[in-house]
Amino acid sequence: MSENFRPWVEKYRPRTLDDIVGQSEILKHLKGYVAQKAMPHLLFAGPAGTGKTTAGLCLIRDLFGDKMKRNQSYLELNASDARGIDVIRSSVKDFARAIPEKGIPFRILILDEADNMTPQAQQALRRTMEKYTQNCRFILICNYSNKIIPPIQSRCAVFRFALLTNDKVGDRIGFVAKEEHVKLSKEGLDALVYVANGDCRQGINILQAAGMLGENITADAVYQITGRVQPIEIKNLLELAIAGELTQAQEKLTELIDTYGLSGRSLVSQMHRELYGFSIPEEKKVDIAKILAEIDFRLSQGATEEIQLNALLAKIVLMQAKSS
Repeated sequence: MSENFRPWVEKYRPRTLDDIVGQSEILKHLKGYVAQKAMPHLLFAGPAGTGKTTAGLCLIRDLFGDKMKRNQSYLELNASDARGIDVIRSSVKDFARAIPEKGIPFRILILDEADNMTPQAQQALRRTMEKYTQNCRFILICNYSNKIIPPIQSRCAVFRFALLTNDKVGDRIGFVAKEEHVKLSKEGLDALVYVANGDCRQGINILQAAGMLGENITADAVYQITGRVQPIEIKNLLELAIAGELTQAQEKLTELIDTYGLSGRSLVSQMHRELYGFSIPEEKKVDIAKILAEIDFRLSQGATEEIQLNALLAKIVLMQAKSS
């Protein structure tokens, strides 16, 4: 594929462990495995876009160098596509039991989104990991480690990837923008960092989408493309509700939904994110957070968005009236 048509997240994906941004403590351990030319089974857990799959591929590249060959020295599978027991008994087992090529101490199998595997498939995987550990090491990647059965976790060194700091995400997005000769304003970069929320991959994807417009990327462009509300608008909405101005808050809510076309749960999520920056007593923040959680649950169960969002504002106004 031509470089011009490659997704930027792939074009600028780190190639070695030294290229990875953040996760310094984890990288220290992985570099130790490279130095020793030995490693246990690994379990990488954490939010999307924090470098889990990239770290696995960089580890393999640093370990094997020129001998890194897909389907020979390593295999990458997505458990969302191969979540059943039959795949474990065929593709995974066949790869794991094969003798490594000369010069390679063991093969490595990356299983992405491993938390989507059925319990039965995980039990079969546990037996495969146990039986063929001489030939193969597994790198299991997941968002939620609690969805991986304990017998597998106990056979792995578990590393928990944290969301990247805003500075790290901003530096990486700025680097990609410079390499691609994209005009990115300071406000545009701040908006990209805000929307990415620690997910570097998402930030770069949004940068590419905005960059396709061929204009200077501004904060307005970023929020319009992503369907997010500018933080100041969310703060204004919360301020009206906390001040007891129900009618004005409802008008503001309607304006935001019409302008940005965002979903109810996205709005609730942004309100929760902005809540803790308010100069109100901690007890009120806790009460509002409980209201947001209740409305988010109702929306997740399919309740009508318009009714629930207006109820959210009414509850905040009522809470304020009772406390005054």
